[in-house]
Amino acid sequence: MTPGARVAATIELLDEIVSQSDRPADLVANAFFRARRFIGGGDRRAVADRVWGILRRYGQLSWWLDRTRSDRSARTFVAADLLLVEGLALNDMQALFDGGRYRPSPLEDAEARALRQMEGHSLSHPEQPDWVRLNVQEWTAPHLREAYGEAWGREIAALETPAPVDLRVNRLKATVEDARRALHREGIETEPMRYAPHGLRLKRRLSVVAGEAFQTGLVEIQDEGSQLVAALVDARPGLQVADYCAGAGGKTLAIAAGMNNKGRVVAMDVLETRLDRSAQRLRRAGAHNVERRALGENAKWLKRQKASFDRVLVDAPCTGTGTWRRNPDGRWTLSPQDLAELLPKQAAILDAAARLVKPGGKLIYATCSVLPDENERQVEAFLESHADFALVPVADLWPEAVGTEPPAGLAQSPYLRLSPLRHGTDGFFAAVLVRQSPPSDLASDKAPAAEAPESEEEQAAEEGPVSEVDRQDEVPRLRRPSDGSARDDDT
Repeated sequence: MTPGARVAATIELLDEIVSQSDRPADLVANAFFRARRFIGGGDRRAVADRVWGILRRYGQLSWWLDRTRSDRSARTFVAADLLLVEGLALNDMQALFDGGRYRPSPLEDAEARALRQMEGHSLSHPEQPDWVRLNVQEWTAPHLREAYGEAWGREIAALETPAPVDLRVNRLKATVEDARRALHREGIETEPMRYAPHGLRLKRRLSVVAGEAFQTGLVEIQDEGSQLVAALVDARPGLQVADYCAGAGGKTLAIAAGMNNKGRVVAMDVLETRLDRSAQRLRRAGAHNVERRALGENAKWLKRQKASFDRVLVDAPCTGTGTWRRNPDGRWTLSPQDLAELLPKQAAILDAAARLVKPGGKLIYATCSVLPDENERQVEAFLESHADFALVPVADLWPEAVGTEPPAGLAQSPYLRLSPLRHGTDGFFAAVLVRQSPPSDLASDKAPAAEAPESEEEQAAEEGPVSEVDRQDEVPRLRRPSDGSARDDDT
């Protein structure tokens, strides 16, 4: 593709993402490229990278468009980004927007006037408020300040950087060194992860899903933070383990591998279709001790499982604020109503899942959110109403459950809090609770079920990533999620 054709494709893809307000950006991009097989791999990456960059910078670009009284079309966003970020001169841009074959139509007079006002400037401007400079919605800023304190600006800036490609080595089929050698034969260089003992990180972003190592189940795509959450389950051979919001099964796979196919893992989710999609991943991984249960259709079965599991993982649906570097559209899809709806849902799921834990068993609550309302406050409220549970400091569990050098400062809090800035992972939260006595609520039969959010990495495991590898007043939101949840499991 010519440079002008790439710009035209960028405009078209961005317009589809913004206009299809009921679909995540990564799914829109997958469909876009599937319908345009003529776009080669290099062009596909260039177009996807530019679109994802614009989504990351959407707040600042919107500020400039407002300042210059521009409309907010995909054309103007792309043109402003070319000018303010890539440093393209207006004359050179007009050469791209010349109406030639496969190139954008010429700039209109109003567009050219607005761009002329931006020429010579950079994306940042001293008059931009903090929330614009950090490319978040204004209402989220107080929540983010509370989460990170004085470091909130640096933490949120780290969420703007593209995420690396992280892999979990499947212990059922390979050692870390076996997987490294297999990937090296494919021309993919990796390095061991800092914290996750069975993780590898690619030295440069490449797609792995078509390679033999992935196709034969030696590795799975999974963020290091997600691997650490699964490790904290401490699932050992012979145990009974429930993954209450399993989604497409990313953490389920890690749990089954840790058990060496001995014992029982039950993957639960409200959507049977999503559990069905995990079947392919389980077969590829060679995980044979996993059964799948759709919660909505198994109320009687669920009642019989009370106080029968050694470990119960609740990877709760959440705002996904910790995954913004993979899902930059999430910055603009989130609304206060989404958060308000998620909080009681999370509490109900945690309460329902707790009934499955046997005395002496552990309940692991995790989110890919950085907001205290979804994390610490949920755990505190749960403990106030469940005297039979106690919080176990993650630092006490780390040596046996994970076994690597723990993150600095882990002992300062009973929780696991991960961030791109400090740990190089997505933003994750986890708490481990132990049941000290038999459950007191066995008379309650109704157990709320929740759809586990689906991550970009889960989509990658299904059909290949489309993010930076192949494609992971108030600034306007692109859309509102239909279910108010993030697309996690393996972010």
